[in-house]
Amino acid sequence: MAEKVSAEAHAAYQRIHATEEFAELKRSYFGFVVPLTAAFMAWYLLYVLMSNYAHDFMAHKLFGNINVALVFGLLQFVTTFAIAIWYARFAARRMDPIADSLRHEYEQEIER
Repeated sequence: MAEKVSAEAHAAYQRIHATEEFAELKRSYFGFVVPLTAAFMAWYLLYVLMSNYAHDFMAHKLFGNINVALVFGLLQFVTTFAIAIWYARFAARRMDPIADSLRHEYEQEIER
């Protein structure tokens, strides 16, 4: 029985994997993740390069003991959380409905 369910599950997955909805789900995911990852990595690399090669600029005091390097470092955290929130909203709006529909189809096929 377990082998039959496993074969049925595999066949259902293969069928769903070949659908246009699954392709749209992958396109949506990669269309969001790849550009944002590249942008964030460029932003992080800028921070690292500026820290290494622009000492005077990064050491410039903005107020009190707060300098540009500290602000850049804190902005890394802000950017990370902003991207996480943005992705969660994007996924809930664009990807979750498709994924829920595909999961429902999959579960329907397995129960037969």
